[in-house]
Amino acid sequence: MAEIREHMKIIGKDGAHVGTVDRVEGNRIKLTRKDSPEGHKDHHHYIDTKYVGAVEGDVVKLSVNADAVPKTEAA
Repeated sequence: MAEIREHMKIIGKDGAHVGTVDRVEGNRIKLTRKDSPEGHKDHHHYIDTKYVGAVEGDVVKLSVNADAVPKTEAA
């Protein structure tokens, strides 16, 4: 996960946009607030790094489709 950097795009296995990396915190990727769903713009969401399939250039490619990615809220 060391190659994941701030501002990288995150896409699902289907190529659909999932979010933008704010930073990596432990085993989770913190998304920028602008990628939070409606009604949740006041806090960050996270994606578990276990869903990362590959990092290619400035893109994080997940191993699941965008609509199947569980996003958790900040605890």
